[in-house]
Parts: sequence; structure tokens; C-alpha cells
Amino acid sequence: MSFDERSGVVLCSTEWGAWYQTMDSVCIHVHLPGGTRGKDIRCDISANRIKVFVKGEERFSGELFARVVTDDCVWTVEDGSLLQIMLSKSSRHPSDCWKSLLKHQYPADSLTFDEMEKKMTLERFQNENPGLDFSKAAITGNYHGGGPKAVGS
Repeated sequence: MSFDERSGVVLCSTEWGAWYQTMDSVCIHVHLPGGTRGKDIRCDISANRIKVFVKGEERFSGELFARVVTDDCVWTVEDGSLLQIMLSKSSRHPSDCWKSLLKHQYPADSLTFDEMEKKMTLERFQNENPGLDFSKAAITGNYHGGGPKAVGS
């Protein structure tokens, strides 16, 4: 079971779905009309831009918050009603937490962003200490501007 499966994800909701992130990737969920197939989707991903069309209509597009590794990005349609896009981050450090999906669009509110930063720090602790389980650990206090005050489980 992965760290995210044990600890959950911190979602940032949008009008078309939601997005979340890990140290390695940004995952995007786009709600689709029932019965949508892969051939109904156009998903153009470059190192710093994304365009998503469903049945010829643009869902969203713009400059990504940070660069991605295009060869490692994938998308899939699940159950004809959900488009899942996985963007592979170019920079994979917990301090590189994306504040929004696109520059100036789909930002995480301050509480959600704080939780994203905390979760990515716990993910880093987990990666550095594979024999320990940090999935239920908590970082207390305001995380912004100085890092965690305490870590416990």
C-alpha cells in the first residue's frame, strides 16, 4: 500500500474536478459526461503548458505552475466518467509544493496549501525512513515560514 493510500490525499477542488500533488507528481481529476471515451479527449501536455478538451470543448488550459517531465505524463478515462491526468514534476522536493495547478488559476486556499505542504513533508520523512510509517503522523502548528514545530503520531 502506498503512502497516499494510507494517508489520503489533500484535494483542491475546481469547477471541473480537482487536483492534488505528491512529491513526484500532480494528479488531476476531470469530471466527464457519462459514456465519454478516450477518443473524445484531447490532452496536450508540454513542459510548462496543458490543454484539456472534452468532446471538442475546452475544459481548461494554461501555463502550469512549474515544469513537468512530458515523457512521464499520462492520462486515462475511468468508467467513462472521470479523466485522470498524472503530471510528473521536474523538481521533486517537498519545498517545491505547487500553490496552484496553473499560474494564476486553480489555486489552493491557504489552509489546503498548508495541508499539502505538511503531507509532502511527511512523504519525505517516509521516503527517508522506509522502516517507519508516517502515514498517520501529524505536523502541528502553522507550517508556513519556518517549517514544522513538532512531529508525532
